[in-house]
Amino acid sequence: MTTVQGARARARIEITAAIKDEARRQLAAEGAARLSLRAVARELGMVSSALYRYFPSRDDLLTALIIDAYDTVGAAAERAHAAAVRTDPRDHLAHWVAVCRAVRAWAIAHPHEYALIYGSPVPGYTAPQDTVVPAARVALLLVATAREAYRDEGVALPPLPDDLAPEAERLAADLAPDLPPALAVALVFAWAQLFGLVSFEVFGQFNRVVEDRDAFFATAAERLGREAGVKPRPRA
Repeated sequence: MTTVQGARARARIEITAAIKDEARRQLAAEGAARLSLRAVARELGMVSSALYRYFPSRDDLLTALIIDAYDTVGAAAERAHAAAVRTDPRDHLAHWVAVCRAVRAWAIAHPHEYALIYGSPVPGYTAPQDTVVPAARVALLLVATAREAYRDEGVALPPLPDDLAPEAERLAADLAPDLPPALAVALVFAWAQLFGLVSFEVFGQFNRVVEDRDAFFATAAERLGREAGVKPRPRA
């Protein structure tokens, strides 16, 4: 790469970052449904035609923001999981709780980005396939935590009703073929409940209901792990 090409590449990275930053500011002020390329360009002192060279449409910009949000919360959860594993490699319930806490902390610190990926759908927008892998990072980390517990005999399999068995087998085949169907179902339950808890807090449903939210969430996260079958490490 020549010096000129390198300078152009750096400039493109910087301008792309500036566009995203301004778009996030507008998300916070106006909401995703009112995000406008023209408004972003105006705030950055750009003509619309120049911005279109970076993001051809509003949906392209939304997709970039969505992928960034999923990747950021996924990375935060993965860092927390890695730190918990270093602290005690066999305390799988602690690993689980660390992931849950990281998701909550990120959501509280970035409520508008959380709303973009876990709030109401944006009218007229359909997420493309590009968002699927980033969206799965937290879920796959929970599955990986349960898998390690299962291999380490740190799982107590939850009961599986007979009428749910076919769906459980399908879920296991799609999500974790190496895990028992009962565990696959429990993990989907826990994944949905985790984001339900976080959404209740971020979107204000806990106002004037739950006061000590740190303690409440810590207990709820541990209970979700136990209900998913992840056992705490036996203490000596």
